[in-house]
Amino acid sequence: MLALVLAAAPVDQPPLPTVPQSAEIQLKVERDGSLSVVEAISVPDGVTMDRRVPLRVAAPHHRDRVYGVRDVVLEGSGNAQVDPDALTVHLTSGTSVVRYTVDGAVAGDRVTWELAGGWSAELKFVRASFAAPEIPTAVDCQVGDSPCAAAQIDHAGLTRFSQQNLAAGDRMTATVQLPPGTVPGNEVLVPARTIAGAFVLTAPVGWAWAGFAALLPAAAAWVLLARRRDTGDPPKAGLIAKNGEFASPEGVLPGHTGVLLHGRAGVADLAATVLDLAVRNYVWVSDGPTLTRRNPADEHLTAFERAVFEAVLPAESVTLAELRQRHVGIPRAELTADLAGRGWLATGRLRRAGIRVVFYGVFLTVLLALTAGYAQLGVILALAGVAAVAVSAALPERRHAGAEVARRLRGVAEELATTRAKDFDKPQRELVFARGLPYALALGELGPWVAAFDGLEHPPPVYWHDGDITPDQAGSFAIALAGTFAGAHRGHLRDLVSEEPGQNTVSHSRGGTRGTGGSS
Repeated sequence: MLALVLAAAPVDQPPLPTVPQSAEIQLKVERDGSLSVVEAISVPDGVTMDRRVPLRVAAPHHRDRVYGVRDVVLEGSGNAQVDPDALTVHLTSGTSVVRYTVDGAVAGDRVTWELAGGWSAELKFVRASFAAPEIPTAVDCQVGDSPCAAAQIDHAGLTRFSQQNLAAGDRMTATVQLPPGTVPGNEVLVPARTIAGAFVLTAPVGWAWAGFAALLPAAAAWVLLARRRDTGDPPKAGLIAKNGEFASPEGVLPGHTGVLLHGRAGVADLAATVLDLAVRNYVWVSDGPTLTRRNPADEHLTAFERAVFEAVLPAESVTLAELRQRHVGIPRAELTADLAGRGWLATGRLRRAGIRVVFYGVFLTVLLALTAGYAQLGVILALAGVAAVAVSAALPERRHAGAEVARRLRGVAEELATTRAKDFDKPQRELVFARGLPYALALGELGPWVAAFDGLEHPPPVYWHDGDITPDQAGSFAIALAGTFAGAHRGHLRDLVSEEPGQNTVSHSRGGTRGTGGSS
């Protein structure tokens, strides 16, 4: 019982030093974990002594341990002040008493504090006592890398330290082990102010990593859902709108079908676009076969169609034989922009944003590493950008609206393959056949579509072609047009490589007119 009373004795009345240029120190750990310190220092006449106690000291694993000092009171001659990095004391001759409270000295069950040190002059003798709510189980005291002269628990349970001739600048640090649960820990560890310390895992960084880790499964689920999207059975398509004209779903053009249905555009899409321009009176077809400009490109053409028009007919007219000698390809940039502008195709915005975020993350990593720390936040940002790029690459190029249009296009293909010309009124047949022909070519249903109208006793006239030709001959021209582009494509490949390419295709599925090869 006597030991506990002494251990808990107040420290506000320390013994005064009896030796000039010496210090008497008392420490007491309060039940809340704060450390009360009272220092009595004797300064000889004509001498000043200064002390600087760092409040941020190096700790393992690229961290710094931060102490807080408050309630500083100096009794005597001199002054004492605290800033975020240090406690500084300036004393003149005489005996002065410095009182203050330390926060952050308790790490687990170990109490650590610098008893004395950092003085501008030698201390002839230092003596200190340490009190706690419970008797310590172990003590340690160091002056630099050497043990103090004395560090022990006396018969009354009070911990005592002493040191003679503490040189100017040397530091005397005590560590006391308390029984578990004696006082709450209050150690504060922060990243060291180094490059390595800037990458230390801290609570904010940990939360950021947790958030990033939570987003990855969500992104993966998004990709899987998008890639496995069930488009369902194609709806039954009506080829005639309420106004009596041929209708395509959402105004989709024949040249759009390859990308929407298969993710790529081919010669069938190019031929279908040229055929559609003829049907819409921008191109006239005559024997030769020859393509001639009928009307100039106007505001009713998309940029994609205008590019095809200019590429196929840079001059007033061109024969298929001449066209076969030139390589006319799909204007992919204009086609992609047109599809993206309609909301059917991904714009690449996520990929571009991800690339920018990667650069922002790298910049932020370097900036934080050289300034405030927490550099892993920049790393996480850069990885988020990488993830965005990866997600963009993994997502289907076709957006949900584009998938819906593609589903409806499959319905149009089924209707083209199964339609009967007699289902249409005679005044409608000419326009329906003409407008449906480019879609039949692009969708691979040219043969059934042509056969449905060619079998009529009075087939509809082909108004965009010179002379009186039958639907079957119009289908043959469509096949020849696709073959022209395919042949030009093969010729272009032969110019690029020195080996014979394999058989090329000009359509996406089946098709063809009676008496001709299929367009696939």
